[in-house]
Amino acid sequence: MNAHIQRVRSALKVVVPTFMTICLLSLAASYFFFPVSPARAALSSDKVASASLITPAPGFNHGCPVGYFCIYPQDKGWNGDRPSLKYYRYGVYQLHNQVGTHYIFNNQTSRAWVWLCTDWNGNNSAGRYSSPDYEVVNLTPINSIRLTP
Repeated sequence: MNAHIQRVRSALKVVVPTFMTICLLSLAASYFFFPVSPARAALSSDKVASASLITPAPGFNHGCPVGYFCIYPQDKGWNGDRPSLKYYRYGVYQLHNQVGTHYIFNNQTSRAWVWLCTDWNGNNSAGRYSSPDYEVVNLTPINSIRLTP
């Protein structure tokens, strides 16, 4: 029995440090390959926007910088990759004069959310979208947007 315990202890002396090294390397790699979004890094009480459910290919951003949520002009599609509105910080943003069909693109990182809301204070959500997603939406009933982690 004593020899068996000695073998287990010897094995653990190798396995535990190896396991811990693998965990630390995995954590470091995830930080390198999946950094915190600028929105999460710059948490703020500003005002914010919305996006959708089709995941674009890597590098596919239509002029919407990484870390932002973007709205494109009414009935203009991607508008030559020029969004009309860009939102960077978490918070609630009131929308003004945004009616009809618009492309929206949630290009935030870390799976941050965008909520399209029917009131002026970021409540009464008509839809929520995780990042990175885009959608074509009718913004007529939407009065505010909310960006959250």
